[in-house]
Amino acid sequence: MTRQRFVELITAEQEPLRRFLLALCCGDRMLADDIAQEAILKAYLAKDSYVEHYKFSTWLYRIAYNTMVDYRRKSSTLLTDIDRANVMDSDLRADGEFEYQELYMALESLSVKERTAILLYYLQGYTIREVAQITGDGEDAVKMQLSRGRTHLKNKLSNGR
Repeated sequence: MTRQRFVELITAEQEPLRRFLLALCCGDRMLADDIAQEAILKAYLAKDSYVEHYKFSTWLYRIAYNTMVDYRRKSSTLLTDIDRANVMDSDLRADGEFEYQELYMALESLSVKERTAILLYYLQGYTIREVAQITGDGEDAVKMQLSRGRTHLKNKLSNGR
C-alpha cells in the first residue's frame, strides 16, 4: 500500500475510530486519542502487510483493539491502585484524585517530545530503541528527552508540595 493510499483510508476512518476508542475508554478522551494515535502509527508501520481485498476499517479496528488490550495489560497495576482508591473514604479519595490531577498537569507542562518519550517508555513499556523508532528520533535524543522530562516532572511535582 502506498503512503498516499494509507493517508486516504485513514482520513476516512479517523473520526469513527476515535469514537470507537472513546467508548472503549469509557469517555476518557485523552486516553482514546493516545490509543488512536498509537494504533494509527502501528497501522502505518504495518501497512505493507494489509491485504487490499479485506475491509480496511476491520483491519484498523483490530489493531486499535489490540492496542487498547496491550495498554490495559501494561497498566493493570494502575487499575489495581485505582480500585483500592475506590474503597478508601471520600476525603482520602479526593486527595488521591488531586495527586493524579497534579501529575496530569505536570505531564502537560512537558514539551511534546519529552511527554511522548516519558509516556511511551514508562507507561507503555517501550524500550529506548522502540521509542526512537516510533518518534523518528535517534536513541541518544530519546535518552535526552527522558532525562529532561524526568527532571522537569521532578521539579514541577516537588514545587507543588
